[in-house]
Amino acid sequence: MRPDDGYIAYIVNPKAGASSSKLTGRRFEQYLVKKGFGVKVSITKSLEHACELATNAGIDYDCALVVAVGGDGTIREVAHGLEGSDKPLLIVPHGTENLLANELGFDETLKTLIRTFEAEYVRPLDLGQANGKCFTSIAGFGFDGAVVKWVSEQRDGHIHHFDYFWPIWRTFWSYRFDPMRVEVDGEEIFDGPGLVFVGNISRYAVGLQILHYADFGDGLLDVCIYKCASQLHLAKHSLMTIFKRHADCGDVIYRQGKNIAVSSDVAGIQTEIDGDPGPALPVKINVIRHAVNCIVPEGAKPAGIRTRIIRAIG
Repeated sequence: MRPDDGYIAYIVNPKAGASSSKLTGRRFEQYLVKKGFGVKVSITKSLEHACELATNAGIDYDCALVVAVGGDGTIREVAHGLEGSDKPLLIVPHGTENLLANELGFDETLKTLIRTFEAEYVRPLDLGQANGKCFTSIAGFGFDGAVVKWVSEQRDGHIHHFDYFWPIWRTFWSYRFDPMRVEVDGEEIFDGPGLVFVGNISRYAVGLQILHYADFGDGLLDVCIYKCASQLHLAKHSLMTIFKRHADCGDVIYRQGKNIAVSSDVAGIQTEIDGDPGPALPVKINVIRHAVNCIVPEGAKPAGIRTRIIRAIG
């Protein structure tokens, strides 16, 4: 990319990330300016505002690139705004987990951002759509949704990894394992108590490979269902997931598809999308194939459990 190709829309969520992590975003902006690029910085006022800013940039002839600086929620809304546009997206990860950025191979360093920008290696990114609301990474139903709801209600500013410990612990002992029904491309594949994950990327929180075979650009969504009705069974599933052996277990259902429906006769089952509270059941999910073009580190691999734990504890 050259400076005369157009300006760079630099969309920043000022609330995302710890103070130390925000330095990378500022330094990358300074690098772009020093190289002669026109950079238009926009500060988001809400997630909806991030989507609006991206939509406007996506239809602006003079815009050549959109840079999104923030966590998973911000990246989701910017990607949603760019859906169908030919403007490429470059992510500057500033959140707690940065699920999509980790999957794409970003390591939160300025060196990687500069190398990625200069190489201009582009890969298409699919989006999931749950009851009309887009997500880039993973939607969770049941236990996962309950944890996210708890964290969201207690949230006061930036979230740290350790903010999840107490909600996970409390939810583990209080969760009821209500039944859910899951359909994939019109076929019912599950009806009973369990945990359901639908997503576009292979790794979830702290690098757990729940959706082991997922590819963010294959035009499909991956579905992983843990058959589970007790805390003991949940503990067993957790250990098998840590050791990457869950996908082939007899009490786990793993499928891929383009249209997924999750429902239940029980009210109040919680859901989440990309780490934020999601829509109430029933939820219908479809994939939007190659919705956004992302500039990514060429040849990079997703960060695993050990790398993410090291980052979390500094």
